[in-house]
Amino acid sequence: MLRRFRLEEPETVREVSELLARFGESAKVYAGGTELLLAMKEGLVQYERLINVKKLKGLNEVKLDNGTAHIGTLCTHRQLETAPVLQQRLPALVKLEKNVANVRVRQVGTLGGNLCFAEPHADPGILLMALGAKMVAEKSSSKREITAEAFFVDAYETCLEADEMLTEIQVPVPKAKSGVAYLKFGYLERPSVGVAVALTLSDDGKSVGDIKIAVGCAGPAPKSVPESEAILKGKSTDEAVHRLAEAGEVAGRAARAISDLHGSQEYKEHIVGVLLKRAFQNAVSQC
Repeated sequence: MLRRFRLEEPETVREVSELLARFGESAKVYAGGTELLLAMKEGLVQYERLINVKKLKGLNEVKLDNGTAHIGTLCTHRQLETAPVLQQRLPALVKLEKNVANVRVRQVGTLGGNLCFAEPHADPGILLMALGAKMVAEKSSSKREITAEAFFVDAYETCLEADEMLTEIQVPVPKAKSGVAYLKFGYLERPSVGVAVALTLSDDGKSVGDIKIAVGCAGPAPKSVPESEAILKGKSTDEAVHRLAEAGEVAGRAARAISDLHGSQEYKEHIVGVLLKRAFQNAVSQC
């Protein structure tokens, strides 16, 4: 049962920051509420105040500027899956958004809320990490950019300061001769394992240029896997394919998989390797 709480309705980011600073842990930012309100109904968390940020202007827009997509924190999943600029320039993100939860959740749930709630089985953070996204956090007196790797700390925990609000997600648009793939596996609504690969090939298309790999859902938080990237980077595409099993084993361990109702640690680590192989081949085929 949902207990009584006070709803604050600020109109600026500065006011949000001041409310967070004033009320501390007794207050929580509220946008779509698809995860937060459910947790409150179940009695898992309780807040005396919810700070409704849906009235803040300019935070529900998608813009392309100088090779970077600027996504407002209040953009809903449904808005992102139908945004023409993302369909043209970031189709992998659009495909992911089309498969977030169900259509009712996508209609009201926001990307910023998903990232800040940091639920371990959430999809978007994994792909954003592989794409080299940055999160913009603001408070009354300052603004800063945070890499996706630094943003996620642990299950349900980010690096946002107590009086900070996530306002924007900046996603670099993939360059020419590049491919991006995100694959997930799970038999429940939330995925058990997710793997993202973003890569570029050399000008002749015969070797791997840059590559970014991220894994998630198997453990407490998304993780980039530079060790797996080093195994594949600079290799010919044929050699890289032969070394995918090795890279998959490394990525499986890096996922910090946890045994739970979604599967055992060993099973999840194995699935990471399987998905990495498929995602790599998918990304290469796009180049």
